[in-house]
Amino acid sequence: MKRIRITTGRVGLVFKNENYKRVLSEGAHWLMLNETVYQYDLTKPFQSPIDLNILLRDAALAELLIVVEVRDNEIVLQHENGNFKTVLTAGRYAFWKGVTKYDFVKADLTKVDINEAIDVATLPRKEFAPFVRVFTVESFQKGILMVDGKLIKVLDTGLYYFWNNAIVITVVKIDLRQLQLEISGQEMLTKDKAALRINFFAQYQVVDIEKALVDNKDYEKQLYILMQLALREIVGTHTLDDLLEKKDAIAGYVIETLKNKTNRLGVQIRDCGVRDIILPGEVKEIMNQVLVAQKKAEANVIMRREETASTRSLLNTAKLMEDNAMLFKLKEMEYVEKIADKINTISLSGGTQIVDQLKEIFIPRK
Repeated sequence: MKRIRITTGRVGLVFKNENYKRVLSEGAHWLMLNETVYQYDLTKPFQSPIDLNILLRDAALAELLIVVEVRDNEIVLQHENGNFKTVLTAGRYAFWKGVTKYDFVKADLTKVDINEAIDVATLPRKEFAPFVRVFTVESFQKGILMVDGKLIKVLDTGLYYFWNNAIVITVVKIDLRQLQLEISGQEMLTKDKAALRINFFAQYQVVDIEKALVDNKDYEKQLYILMQLALREIVGTHTLDDLLEKKDAIAGYVIETLKNKTNRLGVQIRDCGVRDIILPGEVKEIMNQVLVAQKKAEANVIMRREETASTRSLLNTAKLMEDNAMLFKLKEMEYVEKIADKINTISLSGGTQIVDQLKEIFIPRK
């Protein structure tokens, strides 16, 4: 015989010739010489030295253990004293009762949604990485959840977790911010067969995510084609001169024409406009010639108008001087003063007086 002591917080399993016999609790015990005792810490999970099913035949030992069964396509979240510890995969696990408080949450991996009572804060942990799929919808986005190709629901901004299994899960996201679409260098013919190229832009926004992503394929390409056709329609029904004069009206026409069509795409045009109208070289040269001719004609009209006004002023002045001798004399003196301003030197000769010579120079003889 031999004596063995089991201390507080420990349990002993007695084996004889490798066969399990009994469990020993805290205290002193007598054993046969051919019996062996394996001691276990009650604060740690139980690691069975033999098949657990054999040990559980002992009712006394079974009463001391918590047995957790985890089947295929399941996981169990193990918590110790209220804190997450680890994830248990398929298998059978045993834990000692009494010292550590254990809690277990079983999850079915065959489902899509995580409906179990699992703290969201624990899902990003590395232990969950093999078992969950994570999708992020940004603040400027919305998403649609597709399960096996079927629309399930619309996802707002947030972080979404789903079980990782054989079910095909897709989250298609769309940008809800105001976007811009450009039609650059689009070649078109006007009503009078003038070839030109137009650079056009449109600012639009997605207002119905289901129409944009589910009911339509490549809604952006469809919007591009609709705008292209609307531009061709308005350009083809106006002459070049009309288009150049009413360039701002093109935007209003496009918005009004596409209003119902874009609603079916789930988008709304907020603003649009013509950035440039580019003419071919020969047309541009002709337009420049026309512009130069117009400006010359306007200049000639202005010159003729000024000449007419000047002639009318001279005529009025002549009539006044004809009726008023004093006015004529003042005008004569004004011109003599102007002439004198341009004379640098005056040469005098002869014996007559200087004043008489000046009179002969500036005052005409009658």
